[in-house]
Amino acid sequence: QEQLEESGGGFVHVGGSLRLSCRTSGRAFSVFAMGWFRQAPGKEREFVAAIPWSRIVPHYADSVNGRFTISKDVANNAVYLQMNDLKPEDTAVYYCALEIPGRGALVVSTRSYDYDYWGQGTQVTVSS
Repeated sequence: QEQLEESGGGFVHVGGSLRLSCRTSGRAFSVFAMGWFRQAPGKEREFVAAIPWSRIVPHYADSVNGRFTISKDVANNAVYLQMNDLKPEDTAVYYCALEIPGRGALVVSTRSYDYDYWGQGTQVTVSS
């Protein structure tokens, strides 16, 4: 069974850093893009960042641009999220997501329903 496995969440103080990792397991995936979403208590899941597999330029939500960096390991179907200068509003469960080819687009999507596989989520808590 196809799975995405996240790791790296935890508790940090304001201004701290964390690095999230997401690896695939199970069958070999054909990947168009991988990304990260997050969901805070009482809020909808929101886009954080995504990166295309065949291109270079990632896309970030305005709220994290300049603080977070997404990177990829194409050979291992893995994606990472380096989070710096963390703020209390970054507190959420972070989900890894994978989109397979077929949407026909050239750019990554910020919409959760365009992604086909999801991880179980990893908690990030930023304390002031």
